[in-house]
Amino acid sequence: MVNLRVKPYNLDDEGVKWVEETIKSMTLEEKIGQLFINMGASRDEEYLKSILDNYHIGGVRYNPGTAEEVYDQNKILQENSKIPLLIAANTEMGGNGACTDGTYIGNEVKIAATNDKKYAYEMGRVSGVEAAAIGCNWSFAPIVDINRNWRNPIISIRTWSADVEQTLELSLEYMRGIQESGIAPAAKHFPGDGIDERDQHLSFAPNSLSVEEWDATFGRVYSGLFEAGLPSIMAGHIALPEYVRHFNPNATTQELYMPATLSKYILTDLLRGKMGFNGLVVTDASHMVAMTSAMKRSEMLPTAIAAGSDLFLFFNDPDEDFNWMMEGYKKGIITEERLEEALTRILGTKAALGLHKKAKTEILPAKEEAMAKIGLEENKEIAKEVADKGITLVKNTQELLPISPDKQKRVLLVEAKGTEGGFGKFLELMGGAKKKPIDTLKDLLEAEGFQVEIWESPMDKVMKLPKEEMAKAMANVYAAKRPIADLTDNYDLIINIANVNPNTDQRVQWPASKGTPDIPFYVNEVPTIFVSVKCPFHLADVPQVKTYINTYDDNAVTLEALVQKLVGKSEFKGVSPVDAFCGFGDTHF
Repeated sequence: MVNLRVKPYNLDDEGVKWVEETIKSMTLEEKIGQLFINMGASRDEEYLKSILDNYHIGGVRYNPGTAEEVYDQNKILQENSKIPLLIAANTEMGGNGACTDGTYIGNEVKIAATNDKKYAYEMGRVSGVEAAAIGCNWSFAPIVDINRNWRNPIISIRTWSADVEQTLELSLEYMRGIQESGIAPAAKHFPGDGIDERDQHLSFAPNSLSVEEWDATFGRVYSGLFEAGLPSIMAGHIALPEYVRHFNPNATTQELYMPATLSKYILTDLLRGKMGFNGLVVTDASHMVAMTSAMKRSEMLPTAIAAGSDLFLFFNDPDEDFNWMMEGYKKGIITEERLEEALTRILGTKAALGLHKKAKTEILPAKEEAMAKIGLEENKEIAKEVADKGITLVKNTQELLPISPDKQKRVLLVEAKGTEGGFGKFLELMGGAKKKPIDTLKDLLEAEGFQVEIWESPMDKVMKLPKEEMAKAMANVYAAKRPIADLTDNYDLIINIANVNPNTDQRVQWPASKGTPDIPFYVNEVPTIFVSVKCPFHLADVPQVKTYINTYDDNAVTLEALVQKLVGKSEFKGVSPVDAFCGFGDTHF
């Protein structure tokens, strides 16, 4: 059974007693309800109270909202819950993961590119201050995956590095920073993303490393975090077939490729047994295809708990899911011992956060005090520092930088696009209306004295035509050719901006036009710079460019820092924490 007196709980007699007596006092329905983390569909008080009364949830991870909206929601939840709740945020990039008006510090790969661990600490610290102020006590961060596959679209900018020791060091710094505010971090996504090129949101995505390779990489990172007292992890829907084979040489193909969230071999034999992790395990979201397609949902819910998960992330239909979890217990899929163990860890984590010592009305700080901690200018300055130190000049094999209006007066900006839609587009839309990076860059360059034009693709023009005219126009675009002089006589510099959201991939998708600036074929005709503002691996798509830059995000402060570097008012300081050359030889020249 669970030892609550040692790390990561370190409870005293009072804390242990509260956990034990609370479990004894619970009805079976309340015990089953504690296994669920709800994604709220509304902030309405009546809805929130109904979820608490009907499903007895163990915690929530809510939809984005302003600090005031989230504070009010969390106050209602804590004051009306029989047992204090775990309230989680996704502070992967700063306090903006807790509330929409929170402070963005930087995504993890951008932080790593500064080559200064203090910014990982600062991201954790700011995340903790802002999340705790509005009533959060748990965070689904840091992301501790190891980025070894440049084709992986979902890890891309979200994790620190391809390097094991850097990943561990920065994760520990983030953990130190966020725990200062009493937030429990949940490192993710065990047993580790970044090896397969697929996205667990959309398909199976196994980690194919051998036992020895995994121990030296992901195992090294997680073991270091456990030693430091990491309180919780998020299990990914990621299979680890070679470790399953290690524990069961006769495992079936289905057992080998069962996602970790449903695999006793990974969560119980490896995580609990071999690695000795004593903390809390929550599944990744249960709507992701790598989990939902593994078995019937009615079997999936209790199997996740039986395998070693303590908390199940998100209802689909609350009535269905609650009943299926209950049936799983009654059928013996979830044993009494496994249920007791999960409840002990859930309540033990709540006690470790001190929630059992506070009156319901005192769990959140005073509202005025809380709002005063959100979006502080001093914290926004950290994001500017990260931008300055993180932007990375990956490749520069031509005598071009710095640029100036005297030498390159006439600048053409060309947007390189990816496939529209997908999870990345969803995240972009959730972030609200935002100026396109190419428009921001135009304004900034014009302020420096350049004459700037934005290229409108012939394909974009075609899409504006009536449907009956499109086919003929598209054929003309594909057949069209134009003299090189159209470029060399009109432009002194071309800057390509890749603004590509993750989808099933995160590759640049080229249009059908020929001889136009859409595709940088002209690198030996007109000086050309290629800037990727989201994915650090676009050099694979444009190996011919001689100057390639990763900014890691398209925020205004980042683009401002980029222009300062392009014109020579600031140096490029970033050090790529991933192989931006993507393992190819041709990307180097």
